Amino acid sequence: MINILIADDHPIIRRGLRDILGSEPEFTVVGEAANAQEILAQLRSLKVDVLLMDITMPGRNGIEVLKDVHLEWPDLPVLMLSIHPEDQYAMRALKAGAVGYLTKESAPEELVGAVQKVLSEGRYVSPVMAQRLAAEAGNANKGSEVHSLLSDREYDVLLKIGSGLGVSQIASELSLSVKTVSTYRSRLLEKLQMDSNAALIRYVIENNLLS
Repeated sequence: MINILIADDHPIIRRGLRDILGSEPEFTVVGEAANAQEILAQLRSLKVDVLLMDITMPGRNGIEVLKDVHLEWPDLPVLMLSIHPEDQYAMRALKAGAVGYLTKESAPEELVGAVQKVLSEGRYVSPVMAQRLAAEAGNANKGSEVHSLLSDREYDVLLKIGSGLGVSQIASELSLSVKTVSTYRSRLLEKLQMDSNAALIRYVIENNLLS
């Protein structure tokens, strides 16, 4: 029996995932978590074979939580689930130690197959992402795009700005203070050597960071 922990801050999503995975005889959903604290508490008290985690968590994003999980449970397979297209977050999640990345638009059978594959083969990536990983490996010595050097939270804020959101809206969506978001914005302008939100938006569009 494969024990799965589901981590998502939306109860309706957790219920849907539980129903999909629970329909498979070899899967057992042993727990649910809505934030980073609950994830760590559940992992410490339950026997978990696979963690299925949303990349957009309140307070701290899933990639940050993933790093904490791997410090304490380095061998635990973590499959990331997200509303964001692969182009936005998949590469960062895989680099942080995730064994796979699925969008929430994926069919139920793809989710089941992904869980089975990470347990049997160690990793699940779509054919498109496999090509990107191969291309990145081939270009490893040619330098990195600037945004690949941003912290996870800086990257979150960059995408939000690129979507046209203001500081207050970003603060609300990421569960951060307006002051903190303003600090991240200042860091982005400095690191990307830009002087306005318009320049950041143009950078996001030119680098195809939004779907």
